[in-house]
Amino acid sequence: MAEAPRLTESASAVFAVLAAAGSATRPRLASLAGLSKPTVSSAVAELEGAGLAACSGTASSGTGRSAAVYALGPAAGAVLAVDLGPHRTLVRGCALDGTLLADITGTRDLAADAVREALAALPPGTPLRSIVVAVGDVTAPDLAGTGMRPATAKGGPVFDAVSVVLPPGVPVHLENNVNCAALAELHEGAAQGRRSFGYLRIGVGIGLGIVIDGRVLRGANGAAGELARLPYPWDEGRRPRQEALEEYVGAHSLLRRARQAWPPSDGPRPGSVERLFALAAEGRRAARAAVEGHAADVGRLAAAVTAVLDPGLLVLGGSTGADPQLLPGVRAELDRLSWPTEVVSSQVGDSGTVVGAARLAVARGVQNVTEGAQAKD
Repeated sequence: MAEAPRLTESASAVFAVLAAAGSATRPRLASLAGLSKPTVSSAVAELEGAGLAACSGTASSGTGRSAAVYALGPAAGAVLAVDLGPHRTLVRGCALDGTLLADITGTRDLAADAVREALAALPPGTPLRSIVVAVGDVTAPDLAGTGMRPATAKGGPVFDAVSVVLPPGVPVHLENNVNCAALAELHEGAAQGRRSFGYLRIGVGIGLGIVIDGRVLRGANGAAGELARLPYPWDEGRRPRQEALEEYVGAHSLLRRARQAWPPSDGPRPGSVERLFALAAEGRRAARAAVEGHAADVGRLAAAVTAVLDPGLLVLGGSTGADPQLLPGVRAELDRLSWPTEVVSSQVGDSGTVVGAARLAVARGVQNVTEGAQAKD
C-alpha cells in the first residue's frame, strides 16, 4: 500500500467531504467543511499537489461566472470489499467516493481467483487503502482490523486462501456478514432515513444486525445479534441446546418439515426451499401451510427482538426471510406478542452483504488517508 501523505487538518477535512460529495466546487467544499474560502483554497492546492484531488471540469453559476469543480485525484486510491458467502464469493472494488471500479462474482471454492480478478480490474497504480472481508461468524473486537481470522470463523480455510492474494501492508478488517447487510439497508435499502432498526436475516442460519443512531452495535464480544444463541427449546422438562433455535428456524429444517407433511395429492415434494416458496406462491395448500408456519416462527423471533430492542423497524432479509410471502404472518404474530413495530422486506437482495462491506471499506479507506492529519495548518 502506498503511504498516504500527511495532510494538514484542513486538507484532511476537505478530503473527507470531497470523498463524500464525489465532486464539488471550492465554495461548496467550504460550506460542507465549515471552513473559510481561503482555507479551502489552500487545502485544495495541498490535495492537488499530493494527487489526492484534481479539477474535473467547471460549473456555471447564476451570475454567468464559472467555478472549477474538484473530484478525488488518482492518488486517493481504492478499497476492496469481499463477501465470503456460503455458496459464492462477491468482490467489489470502489474508489474512495464510492464509485464502483470492479464487481466480480465467483464460487466459494475459487474465492481467491475472484479477489485476484477484482484487483486486476482496478486502474493500474491505484493505491489500495482498505480491505473489508465479510464472514459468517463473530468477529471479535480485538481482531477487527488486524487481518487475523477469528478462531471460531466457519469460513476459515476460505479466508486463509483469500488472505494469501491480498496485497501486503493494506489494513484488513473482518466484519460479520449480517452487520454488513444491515449497513446496506441503512444506506441503500429499506431502512434509508431511519437511524435505528433491526435487520433480521433468515436463511440457512439466523442473525440480527442492530443499528442504533446510525451505527452497528457489535457488543462486548463482537457477538451482538447472534440469535442462534437464544435458548431453545425453553419449556418444562426440556433442556435448551446450543444453537438449537437456528437449527429449527433454518431453511434446511423448514424444507424437511414441509416434505414430511407433504400429501401425495399436492404432487411431487419440493426439492429445495426456493421450490417450496414458488409452490406457495402458486397456491399449493401444503406449501402455503409450510410458509405460513415459517412466518409464524419468524414472527416469534421478531417478538423476542422487539422485546429487547424496541427498534421501531425490522427489515427481513436472507434467502427465506426476504420473501414477501412471509410479511403477513410475521406482522400478525408480532402484533399478537409484542408492541407495534414496522416490518418490511429487504430491498438490497443477495448483494446486500458486499454492498455494506464496500460502504465500510470506503469509510475506513478515507479514515486511513486522513487520520495522520497534522494538528495545525
